[in-house]
Amino acid sequence: MDRQPTLEGEALLLRPLREDDWNALYVLASDPLVWELHPANDRWQEAVFRAYFADALAQGGALAVIDKASGHIIGSSRMQAFDPADGGAVEIGWTFLARSHWGGETNREMKRLMLAHALKSVARVDFRVGEDNLRSRRAMEKIGGRLADRDGGVVQTASGPARHVVYEITRETFAGGPLLAG
Repeated sequence: MDRQPTLEGEALLLRPLREDDWNALYVLASDPLVWELHPANDRWQEAVFRAYFADALAQGGALAVIDKASGHIIGSSRMQAFDPADGGAVEIGWTFLARSHWGGETNREMKRLMLAHALKSVARVDFRVGEDNLRSRRAMEKIGGRLADRDGGVVQTASGPARHVVYEITRETFAGGPLLAG
């Protein structure tokens, strides 16, 4: 499975994240409100974001999200933890968007592009979400994510341990779900 494709939609271009994306992405990430409900709510700090960015490059699967109208980076997301067993699964996550792109079609288009690509190769896409991150949990439900009966684990963050839950979208639920409707 190609975890770092170039994907193009009506308003967005997703392409592999590069070293030279640092400045544009950190401008967005340095807004504390972007991370306010996230378990790693200190990610707006430069040293913390540098580690996040370096991990994204090292792991592969990281994508820069470009607004086609302006040509500017407006966020990023990743496809990680590819597992070919039982029809295959991959995790989509580590997503953040500039606040200027919250609440509209941006997340829907980005996830539609990523899911359509991933589900050509795997039967299921998983999303680990902070249990208390209500904004991300609502976003998952809006795109058709179903809360799975699997433990998302606990991640240590600067503010202490953060429990995660797992949402999933399968080929079948994607095909009949809200991202392809209308």
